Amino acid sequence: MVSRWLRFNAAGALGFVVQLLALGALTRIIGLHYLWATLLAVEAALLHNFVWHMKWTWADRPVATLRGITDRLARFHIANGAVSFAGNLALMRLLVGYYQLPVLPANLCAVPACSLLNFLLSHFLVFRAEPRPTSSA
Repeated sequence: MVSRWLRFNAAGALGFVVQLLALGALTRIIGLHYLWATLLAVEAALLHNFVWHMKWTWADRPVATLRGITDRLARFHIANGAVSFAGNLALMRLLVGYYQLPVLPANLCAVPACSLLNFLLSHFLVFRAEPRPTSSA
């Protein structure tokens, strides 16, 4: 479990870079409001992390069909997406909107706050071991 937790956080760290780059580009270059930009940046990180988790973090729990992958993606968005979107948006609103912190440092605080809950949801719900078919003899 410790090894998986470390892989989860390594993939998450890369996803966090994706999120920060997207957030910076959306707010500074495009001029999008920080809450809309946070929403889109979190989605980019979610998709990035899902692929890494399928291919690396939980590679020992493969699914064989496109339906299995889409089911996992849906569970990932429902579980991790809900935590990431709600947690990031609430914390960003508090840190940027109320305390007037700059957008990127505020996001540096928001993301780790959601990490442990996202790992547990991923491990036990999203990437749960699929039942193996039994052979009848």
